[in-house]
Amino acid sequence: MNRREFSATVLGAGLGAASLGLPAHAQGGPVEGRDYVKLSQPLPVPPGKIEVIEFFWYGCPHCNAFEPTLEGWVKKVPSDVAFRRVPVAFRDEPFVAHQKIFYALEAMGQLDAMHRKVFYAIHVDRQRLDKPADIAAFMAKNGVDAAKFTEQYNSFSVQTKTSQAKRLAESYRIDGVPALGVHGRFYTSSSLTGSAERALSVTDFLIQTVRKG
Repeated sequence: MNRREFSATVLGAGLGAASLGLPAHAQGGPVEGRDYVKLSQPLPVPPGKIEVIEFFWYGCPHCNAFEPTLEGWVKKVPSDVAFRRVPVAFRDEPFVAHQKIFYALEAMGQLDAMHRKVFYAIHVDRQRLDKPADIAAFMAKNGVDAAKFTEQYNSFSVQTKTSQAKRLAESYRIDGVPALGVHGRFYTSSSLTGSAERALSVTDFLIQTVRKG
């Protein structure tokens, strides 16, 4: 999903080869500028492991379709790789509401149980989940304490995390989702590479690149 292509009724395919005027597939190994982008200025990363970030939005159909493939990949990441998700906000609403859903569930230890259910509610049940009352009702229906969720949803901690997520996506120059950031140095996406599977293959290549120094 590309911020320039977002509208009330149409969700674009994200930053990719088509918008850059570049071929979707590289011949042979991954090619910089075609399968992935190298940041001009590396970003600070936590010490100890190679960080991989999925930038996503709950309202993005491409992120929803990517999730099963990504989950399979995450289960196989090497021990020296640290994976995490970061929800993006290309504008205030409904993006910020969806960011707050993610971080409130995370704070409650409910993210693993509810992450796919949020996607399902939006893309299969066609719930918008952009109003606090509707979100709280959805949580209660799925066994999450609505009062505690609302407290977290409105908390300073969650607000801080949404601001940090926005700054991180901007620092990576993320212009569409889903996208994968690798150790503050690279990013790739299925729209750059042509498929979700190849995006993860390129991510593996970038992890090896970081590992080699």
